[in-house]
Amino acid sequence: RNLCQMSRPTVSVYSGEGAAPAADKSLALPGVFLAPIRPDVVHFVHSQMSMNKRQPYCVNKYAGKTPSAASWGTGRAVSRIPRVQGGGTHRSGQGAFGNMCRGGRMFAPTKTWRKWHRKVNVTQKRYAVASAVAATGVPALVMARGHRIESTPEGPLVISSSAEQLTKTSAAVKLLKTFGAYEDVEKVLSSKTMRAGKGKMRNRRFVQRRGPLIIYGNDGGLTRAFRNIPGVELASVSSLNLLQLAPGGHVGRFCIWTESAFEQLDSIFGTTDTPSSTKVHNGNPYRLPRAMMTNSDLSRIINSDEVQSVVEAPKEGSKPAVAKVNPLKGTSVAKEAMAVLNPAMPELKKKRAAEQKKAEGKKAKKAKISKDVSAGKKAFYKSMVAQE
Repeated sequence: RNLCQMSRPTVSVYSGEGAAPAADKSLALPGVFLAPIRPDVVHFVHSQMSMNKRQPYCVNKYAGKTPSAASWGTGRAVSRIPRVQGGGTHRSGQGAFGNMCRGGRMFAPTKTWRKWHRKVNVTQKRYAVASAVAATGVPALVMARGHRIESTPEGPLVISSSAEQLTKTSAAVKLLKTFGAYEDVEKVLSSKTMRAGKGKMRNRRFVQRRGPLIIYGNDGGLTRAFRNIPGVELASVSSLNLLQLAPGGHVGRFCIWTESAFEQLDSIFGTTDTPSSTKVHNGNPYRLPRAMMTNSDLSRIINSDEVQSVVEAPKEGSKPAVAKVNPLKGTSVAKEAMAVLNPAMPELKKKRAAEQKKAEGKKAKKAKISKDVSAGKKAFYKSMVAQE
């Protein structure tokens, strides 16, 4: 399914030199932001790509196979599982080797020659990257992913290329605070928790949320300035990675673009009319995917004059299909169906209700008599005690 796209023709470029962000100029919206947003494609490609960084592992091939064990065979009224040989200890005679035995091997021991890596089609990978980039320009998707962008002036956020010359972390933090993006960093700081499981013993002790992604065109010291801020990641526009654009396979990463990087998007991905000038596969330049429907509002299409003018009038004389109704349900339609199937049902219900009401009256009358008798007994007992 396709999600919403951006519809603005231009994007403002902000300068972070003052105390508040100021729009210096505007740039035309790159064509990649009009690409169809396909969460299914992004999730599939992400799951395949994330498998390529796995490290092969397996259990020791001798694990659970070290005891000297052999089966006792048949005729001893015990199972045929191999048993530890020898005597003089509790271990002798115990089952071994099997996955159901204590100290035995696991079922189907893991091997290093498993198929660890996955190949992804180049065009499919580019489709996923284009969808992920387009999703970064929709504030609703960015906020739905959990990023704090309430104070940012615009989405996508494009800043001046002068930010690429920053070399100090203090200047980088000041820049993020100017554009209201530091709230997302504070979210990362407050989310740092201890990892659950054995990963905390394997150099993966803490987990935390993802923060902004800084996408630059030329590195003039930018990577050194931002690399030590928690949650902030950096990427070159010429080598965008889906694992960074859509962490976990979920679209809507909060991206901050530099002006030089934003201007290169049309040459990298192309536009709706022109192909890419840098991405070529088998001699064919890459072209942006197009949405299957230019207008996804089906009700508007069906009710339009163009469609209604050629739609045939309803056929006369055709009987509508009779809907089968469950007469046992309590709806009004079901009651009508029951009246057709069993005309005596309404009278039976009335009779049953009258009998129930009569029984309830008898029960209440009996309870009242019992209550009066009990009160009389108590009064008699009190009078007897008073006379004594």
